[in-house]
Amino acid sequence: MDIVALFRCLRPSLPSTPWRQLSRIALALLVMTGRVTMLGIARWAGTGGSYRTVQRFFSTVIPWAILFWVFFRQHVYCPDDVSLAAGADVIVTKAGTCTHGLDRFFASLYGKPMPGVAFFTLSLVRVQKRRAFPMRVEQGVRSDAEKAASKAQAAAKKPKAPHTKRRPGRPQGSPHPKKATRTLPPELVRIKAMVEALLCLITTVLSVTYRGLDGHFGNHNALHMARQCGLHLISKLRCDAALYFPYTGPYAGRGPRRKYGHKVAYDHLPGQYLKERTVEGPIETRLYQMQVLHKEFAHPLNVVIIAKTNLRPQARAHIVLFSSDLALAYAPLVDYSGLRFQIAFNFRDATQYWGLEDFMNVTPTGVTNAAHLSLFMVNVACCLRAGGHARDPDYSVLALKADCRGYKYVEETIQRLPEKPEPVLLAKILTQVASLGRIHAAQPSCSFS
Repeated sequence: MDIVALFRCLRPSLPSTPWRQLSRIALALLVMTGRVTMLGIARWAGTGGSYRTVQRFFSTVIPWAILFWVFFRQHVYCPDDVSLAAGADVIVTKAGTCTHGLDRFFASLYGKPMPGVAFFTLSLVRVQKRRAFPMRVEQGVRSDAEKAASKAQAAAKKPKAPHTKRRPGRPQGSPHPKKATRTLPPELVRIKAMVEALLCLITTVLSVTYRGLDGHFGNHNALHMARQCGLHLISKLRCDAALYFPYTGPYAGRGPRRKYGHKVAYDHLPGQYLKERTVEGPIETRLYQMQVLHKEFAHPLNVVIIAKTNLRPQARAHIVLFSSDLALAYAPLVDYSGLRFQIAFNFRDATQYWGLEDFMNVTPTGVTNAAHLSLFMVNVACCLRAGGHARDPDYSVLALKADCRGYKYVEETIQRLPEKPEPVLLAKILTQVASLGRIHAAQPSCSFS
């Protein structure tokens, strides 16, 4: 496994010492077992990867954004592929009080706020390959003003004491806020800066039109931010979102022209908007596409409603996807929205194999390097596994680590033999040893008959 050859494209973007340290650490991550900490990496890094060297690497400021893009352009990019940008948050639970950016964030896996650190990741998704590749990572550190605003917003949602009912209508002198000129919240300001930096980096090589975000960003502020970056937003609305058909009736003769027509009834959607109907067993799926209005959004929305019905008890559920691109057909809208979940697989791999949950760094630089390294190894592992999929479709990250560990054991053993074995016998040994920790045994690449 020639990591040096794989990382040669990074050499112009990184000084020689951090580049050499990154090569040793990446190789150690591929072969090691147990928790991915600095001490664990040093135990597997071998010559040139002492604990002090690993400490120096994690305390060095590294241009990760450049490294992500250079590696993607060299080993992943395909000119014929369609790519879209996608973003998501990941919460890493942490104990103690010293870790930089430690706060309480809502973790969907636990269903409640948890102490930890938050990272927002921007990824490029290759539509044909159905894979997401992390491109930019930034830690979410909330300022005191943001924390105070969050507490005030939570307090405003609590039921208030009964008071005298005021007169109906808008209070005298209150202006009507323009939907297209609203101020973005601090979270979206940070994300906008990340998107603009990524687009500036890739614009000469890659063109991106759509940006997928989860339901947390299914609001007018996120759409306004995406349009300011020159992208179309693909996201999800609440299942009870108040959507309206455009009014097509006659003018009343006085006052402003009516804008909103009938409200969308999710249980009784008009048949004229039905695009596709499928039945699998007792589950019937209907896809509707329409252009509708929302009173919080300044422009019409391209909405796809996926309604599923269990034909036996007649139970029904639906989700509401939307895009700011009114010309986007329903099939690619649903497909692009589903591809956003590839980011969750990246977070899973980074947590399970590359130490996103294990790092014990507490300084800003150390935390940043640990998070970037774990997600960078997701791209490295995907590149290494691409060669193995041709001969073994079940070639997983576990199989890759088992192969690398087997090669490591064989290499250390061969160096201690007085005489090296023949190449054919060496290939047989490598195949057998590398298969010890694999779920699906590797097929032998040579025959002795």
